[in-house]
Amino acid sequence: MDQTELACFLALAEELHFGRTAARLRLSRARVSQLIQKLERRVGAPLFTRTSRRVALTGLGRRLRDDLAPHYRGMEDALARAVAAARGVEGTLHVGFSTSLAGEVVMRTAVRLRAVHPELAVEVCEVPLCDPYGMLRSGDFDLQLADFPMREDDLTRGPTLLVEGRVLAVATGHPLAALTSVTLEDLTRVPLLTIEGDIPEYWREHRLPSRTPSGRPIAQGPSVTNFQEALTLVAGGQGALLSGAHIAVYHGRPGVAYVPVDGDAPLGYGLMWRSDSGNRAIELFGRLAREIAQEVAPAAPGRALV
Repeated sequence: MDQTELACFLALAEELHFGRTAARLRLSRARVSQLIQKLERRVGAPLFTRTSRRVALTGLGRRLRDDLAPHYRGMEDALARAVAAARGVEGTLHVGFSTSLAGEVVMRTAVRLRAVHPELAVEVCEVPLCDPYGMLRSGDFDLQLADFPMREDDLTRGPTLLVEGRVLAVATGHPLAALTSVTLEDLTRVPLLTIEGDIPEYWREHRLPSRTPSGRPIAQGPSVTNFQEALTLVAGGQGALLSGAHIAVYHGRPGVAYVPVDGDAPLGYGLMWRSDSGNRAIELFGRLAREIAQEVAPAAPGRALV
């Protein structure tokens, strides 16, 4: 059976109007009438009653519509799934984020991507502070939006989407909390919290430097495994934490002051994925994430768009 006949029959059964059916299918009214008559001859009985004022299904027409519609929709759905799979945008995309700022961009991107490609599910999860690349390597994440630097041979780094300055989170009672800004040389005046886990040395040195730019040693404070634990220790006067400037907006809390750091290299964010796993879904997410980053960037002090 000609699929065009079936599509025309189901459209007319829904519209009950030859003109609207013709417009919907982008056919002429004469072609719609021709297809319906051809189908009625194939069946051997009228499927519609037609008057100058109305079009209605016959009993046989209603039965055919009810029997045919779910199978026809199934055929269309099967074809759509095949097209989506061929384009690499079917299934579930697992995305990690390293900070609250990255999480906002990821969540907004996921919402927009689902609106454009509902056949693609997006699941998001925070990247563990103590293991910045482990879940990406193991396949728990397909990609992640995280802060740079990233120098891993088996991972691909996308372009920088956001940059921001850094702040020093310190207890409100500490002398540094009374300053309008600090420099990296001031870090000799307070121990920095450290992070336990499988962390590359270059990443650790960038986030938690062991020496100031002039070479003076920076004392190490207690080790932490997650961000909330770190802020709790900061509030308790156990040490300080270097972080992106967005923390002052997303994580304001009693007992913690956020002091801008002058003369420090900006903190950049971008997407990263396994070098052997690039696909169309990752490309789509990356394109939309850049659009979202442009919308999110001006929302917090100390943040700037690249």
